[in-house]
Amino acid sequence: MNILTLICARAGSKGIKHKNIKLFNNKPLIYYSIKQALSSKFINEVNISTDSLKIANISKKYGAKVKFIREKKLGRDNTPEIKVWQDAIKKLEKINDINYDCICVLPVTSPLRKKMDIEKCIQVFKKNKCDGVLSISASSKNPYFNMVSIKDNYLKLIKNKKIYQRQMAPKVYDITTVAYVMSANFIKNNNNMFNGKLMYNFVPKERSIDIDDMFDFRIAEFLFKKN
Repeated sequence: MNILTLICARAGSKGIKHKNIKLFNNKPLIYYSIKQALSSKFINEVNISTDSLKIANISKKYGAKVKFIREKKLGRDNTPEIKVWQDAIKKLEKINDINYDCICVLPVTSPLRKKMDIEKCIQVFKKNKCDGVLSISASSKNPYFNMVSIKDNYLKLIKNKKIYQRQMAPKVYDITTVAYVMSANFIKNNNNMFNGKLMYNFVPKERSIDIDDMFDFRIAEFLFKKN
């Protein structure tokens, strides 16, 4: 199976300035995703999609390949991530003269993932007829029980069901940024991954923190050092 392993790292970041290369336990944050990927028996090469020469040079230092620089229009705040994946598949299939079976995307913002989390996603994809595999974890909030919206200045349950105990609510899960494994052909032809048949790999909450702001960053770094 030909796997395109991709790490997407744009220059701009709102929550944390220069987040993708901010030092996390004395190494640039992107280092951990590269290292985790290269440690897997399923992955021979890690490709970076970035619009930043600085990120490109740091990534190459740690063993990743940067075979093109992403167009700036694909690095905006409102750019759908799937468009970046489509761009990478198109460019790298041409550069490498290969047709990929699947794309394994490893966001920089999940430094606590382990090699086993990546490999389990790939194994689930290989063994099942599906369009992709997402990483999920147990959710601390449930829209059927303790999640609300504000309407006319009053709180309203998102799901209006008469459920008075958390245990009675339907189970829901968080989609994590630990790993996405998707059919390359499906991504080429779809702009929404939820149009496909998706399976899952369950990841413990302590390995699935998604760094979005400095609060997340500090928690992730604390857990990393503790373990």
